[in-house]
Amino acid sequence: MSDNHSEEQHIGIPGYLVIFGILFVGTIVTYYVALTDLDSIFVGANTLVALGIAFFKMSCVMLYFMHVRWSPKLIWLSALGSFFWLAIMFAFTMQDYFTRGSGVFGQ
Repeated sequence: MSDNHSEEQHIGIPGYLVIFGILFVGTIVTYYVALTDLDSIFVGANTLVALGIAFFKMSCVMLYFMHVRWSPKLIWLSALGSFFWLAIMFAFTMQDYFTRGSGVFGQ
């Protein structure tokens, strides 16, 4: 089996530990955002901040742990397409969230 990637392209154990630390800190920040009341700023602020942190963490995992950073252009195109699709899903989710009234389920 041929491998197009050389070992010099990857970040190594120290780099992986740095990314792990970033993900760990992101998890702690997400926890503290869930505990604080950001909804006093505007409705849904907690959700938007948590989704932003999750998007950043997903980007770190995809770029470094899944080695997309060192992949060919076609893989980058696939990754960008998945980000675009995720943005569409977030947009529809947030549209649904913000337009709900206090109807039957909101009592």
